[in-house]
Amino acid sequence: DLSGSITTPDVKLHLGGEFIKESTATTFLRQRGYGWLLEVEDDDPEDNKPLLEELDIDLKDIYYKIRCVLMPMPSLGFNRQVVRDNPDFWGPLAVVLFFSMISLYGQFKVVSWIITIWIFGSLTIFLLARVLGGEVAYGQVLGVIGYSLLPLIVIAPVLLVVGSFEVVSTLIKLFGVFWAAYSAASLLVGEEFKTKKPLLIYPIFLLYIYFLSLYTGV
Repeated sequence: DLSGSITTPDVKLHLGGEFIKESTATTFLRQRGYGWLLEVEDDDPEDNKPLLEELDIDLKDIYYKIRCVLMPMPSLGFNRQVVRDNPDFWGPLAVVLFFSMISLYGQFKVVSWIITIWIFGSLTIFLLARVLGGEVAYGQVLGVIGYSLLPLIVIAPVLLVVGSFEVVSTLIKLFGVFWAAYSAASLLVGEEFKTKKPLLIYPIFLLYIYFLSLYTGV
């Protein structure tokens, strides 16, 4: 007579100074060369980044750029070139969307139209700047044009108050357009343009007039 018993092999792993008993299934897989199925990868620190860092959104940088655009006077001591030399996408997009929202008046189509004008208007300024010999990237133009919509956002609530006074309203509109155009032009129109500066400043000025017309309905 053949008799006997089959017992579960007692296999232990040494992990970090402790012995852990393996199950029969685990031992079977390891003996057959399938131990790699049981391996567990350590969490990668790169996968645990905050959402803002993952999306490359720096709120302090965006806030500083907003101040640079709203206060373009060199005497205030801001390093305004950071708006041009360190372009980002989310800040200008937020400004353009905010301008679109205050321009709604119940017309949701104006949002997509303002974003379209921002993208293609910046492309036109970029192409003109490169034709005139300027060393500027499209991302830089896109960021500067987007951030420089902030003066038009600032004058928007003022226009609601003085809208019935035509002369005062017109003066405020002109002030807002000049403010926005000056902020953008002072960053985009560098010394490399020399005597060709008006050829780039003029279309920038017209672009902000068009942005304002989308808001006021002129």
